Amino acid sequence: MKVIFLDLDKTLIGEDYSPEPAKPIIEKLKKLEFKIIFNSSKTRAEQEYYREALNIKEPFIVENGSAVYIPKDYFPFNFKFTREDADYYIIELGERYPVIKETLDKISEDFGLKYYGNSSIEEVMKFTNLPRKLARLAMIREYSETIFKWEKEGFERALERNGLKVVKGSRFYNVTGKTDKGKATKIVLSLYSKIGEVESYAVGDGLNDVPMLDAVDFAFIVGDLKHPNAKNIRSIKEILEVME
Repeated sequence: MKVIFLDLDKTLIGEDYSPEPAKPIIEKLKKLEFKIIFNSSKTRAEQEYYREALNIKEPFIVENGSAVYIPKDYFPFNFKFTREDADYYIIELGERYPVIKETLDKISEDFGLKYYGNSSIEEVMKFTNLPRKLARLAMIREYSETIFKWEKEGFERALERNGLKVVKGSRFYNVTGKTDKGKATKIVLSLYSKIGEVESYAVGDGLNDVPMLDAVDFAFIVGDLKHPNAKNIRSIKEILEVME
């Protein structure tokens, strides 16, 4: 069984945020019988938009490894989970959003921070270049925050002293609880391993992807970031050549 973990921004999805260019890649991966797992800093609401557009049915990992969403009736066995809703069993690994926002709100004036929780939708659109529809989805936070702008250095240490984790993504700083993409990747792989032998792949582009790259058999980096066990590629299309 082949399982591939995909970052979204600047990996599968380009700067215009359209899912259209990704469709041939996803279709090819499906033909090669890959299980396709989104593993991104994006929220549940954002990932559901792309899952619907690309017809993805597998589990997915949100907000830099903060939670794993597993569609109900997907795995043919019982497993431990934190909570459930109408559609998913949810394994929570990070901190809940209100705790993160409360901490950020306490220090935001000291460091001149701008993030989803203290920005208007117009500001979010300007910071991210997201269209309004996707900006609204990005503002539905559950487990993390994204720092777009700061006026003073040292906010990372202030947040870490309050028990949070700060990691640089491809463009912004991500604030979560004590988790990462690698921890969530390992959980998903452990579930698939109950079905059969797993061959695992991952594609990312930022420092926040490193734990995910460490957790798989074959790792790829879009761009120039170096990793001892990963192959650098110019775009995600190159991995299809490797996997033929």
